[in-house]
Amino acid sequence: MDLRILGWNDHFADHWKINAGRDLRPGRVVEEQKEAYRVAGEDGEMQAEVIGRLRYEALDRSAFPAVGDWVAMHTLPAEGKALIHEILPRRTKLSRKVAGERAAEQILVTNVDVAFVVMSLNADFNVRRLERYLGVIRESGAEPVVLLSKADLCSDTGKATADLVAVAPGINSHILSARTGEGMAALAPYIEVGRTVVLLGSSGVGKSTIINRLLGSDAQKTLEIRSGDERGRHATTYRRLFLMPSGGVLIDTPGMRELQLWDADRGLDDVFEDLAILGSKCRFRDCQHQTEPGCAVLEAIADGTLEPGRIDNFKKLKREQQFLERRRDAAAQAEQKKLWKRRHRALRHHYKSQR
Repeated sequence: MDLRILGWNDHFADHWKINAGRDLRPGRVVEEQKEAYRVAGEDGEMQAEVIGRLRYEALDRSAFPAVGDWVAMHTLPAEGKALIHEILPRRTKLSRKVAGERAAEQILVTNVDVAFVVMSLNADFNVRRLERYLGVIRESGAEPVVLLSKADLCSDTGKATADLVAVAPGINSHILSARTGEGMAALAPYIEVGRTVVLLGSSGVGKSTIINRLLGSDAQKTLEIRSGDERGRHATTYRRLFLMPSGGVLIDTPGMRELQLWDADRGLDDVFEDLAILGSKCRFRDCQHQTEPGCAVLEAIADGTLEPGRIDNFKKLKREQQFLERRRDAAAQAEQKKLWKRRHRALRHHYKSQR
C-alpha cells in the first residue's frame, strides 16, 4: 500500500528519520476498539497491539494510539499482526473531556486536515452546540466545515443559514442531502489524495449515510431516526478510517451526546473573536459585560447587532474551561504519584531479583 494515499507526508517522514536502522515500519491506525487496533501500512491492513515502553509509561488512555495516528511498528505479515512501539508526533489532535466526573482527556482522532461538523436541518441544528464544536476544532489545528444535512426533510433552510453565518462568519458551510445526492458534489475538493477528513456530530444526523454516498457503497450501517422526537440512534459504534476511491481519507465517528471541552482556550478565543473586538471598545479594560456603563458588548446587544445568547455561551464555555483546568492540575499530580510508585515497585523488584 502506498503510504501517501494514507496521508503520509514530509512531516511524518522527517520524524521517521530517528527510526533508521531499526526493524520498524510506519503504519496508520485505521480502527481502535478498547486497545484492540487495526493498522494499515506497506504490508496491508492487520491487527495490532501496543507493547513495550509505550504501554508501560502511559499515564492514561490519551498516551495510547488513536484513529489517525501514525505509528512505528514491527510487522508479522505471516500472522497478519503488528506490534506498536511508538506514536509519531501528531500534526493535529481532536480531544474532549471523558464523560463523567473524571478530569481526563479522550482523543477522538488525530492528524486530521478538515473536520466536517454535521448537523441535520430537520431537528438537530443548534448554534450553541455549533460554537462548542468550532472551539474544539479550532484548538486542534484542523479546518472546520459545517454540513447542514437532510435538506430533503427541510422546506426552509434560510433561517438555519442565517444563524450559521451569524455565529461562524468566514467558515465554509454546505447544505446537502446524502439520500438524494443534493449538494454532495461540493465536498469533493476537501477530500484529496494525502488529506484526512473526519465527520463529527450527534447521532442520527446522517454521517454514515454521507460516508456511504462518498464511498459509493454501504460500508457503514445506517439507522432511521426515532419518529417520536426525531432523535438519532447510534449506527456507528467506533471510529473507523476509510480510503476514498478517488483518493483521500475519511474518518467516521460515533454520534456524540456531549462534547465537553478539553484544553480549548485558544480555540474559543478564535471562534468568539468578534466579542474580543467589541470588548476592546468598552470604556473599562476589565469590563465583564454585565452592567458596566460604556460596555460595547451590551450596546451591541441593545441595538440588535449581537445575539444575547452568544455572549452567554462564551461565558459559559470559559467557566467550563477554567473549572476543568483546576481539576486537571489536581488529577495530573495524582497520576504522577501513581507513576512514581509503579516505577519504584518495579525497581525494588529488579534489585531483589539480582540478589
